[in-house]
Amino acid sequence: MRIRQVNIDELPLLRDIERAAGLCFRDIGMPEIADDEPPPVEELARYQKAGLAWAAVDAADAPGAYLIAEHVDGNLHVEQVSVHPDHARRGTGRALLGRLADHAVAAGVPALTLTTFTDVPWNAPYYLRCGFRVLDDTELGPGLTEIRRREAAHGLDRWRRVRMRRDLRGPV
Repeated sequence: MRIRQVNIDELPLLRDIERAAGLCFRDIGMPEIADDEPPPVEELARYQKAGLAWAAVDAADAPGAYLIAEHVDGNLHVEQVSVHPDHARRGTGRALLGRLADHAVAAGVPALTLTTFTDVPWNAPYYLRCGFRVLDDTELGPGLTEIRRREAAHGLDRWRRVRMRRDLRGPV
């Protein structure tokens, strides 16, 4: 798959990708996550207009996965990575993270951050393999602290979560 910027007319499709990607949470006893609605098109448009939304597209230029990010505490924060099950286990998520890392390095951003579920195999364990490390509370800036507060208010603390960081040191 090729990675490119998301087009504005593809935003509804990103919601479909996230819904499909979320279904696997039902299989591990997290149906609330599977049933959670993706961000509205207007919110996705904010990432797209900021140039912080990428799609992994197939030969027909149709998105099968996407990543959105935002600036938080001087870093680029991975807000969402979703890979449609039809495109899973092919390195697509890793390629999207790589594209974000390249963008960050070019912009002089020192690190990528994210928040994720600790015990979901395709979450924290996956991100550890992608070069992220778990942050402790002493390493949190106000932005990450606020993100975790919003996540807790949304009910995500029902399951263990961590904040993670991947330091960037030049081209990746």
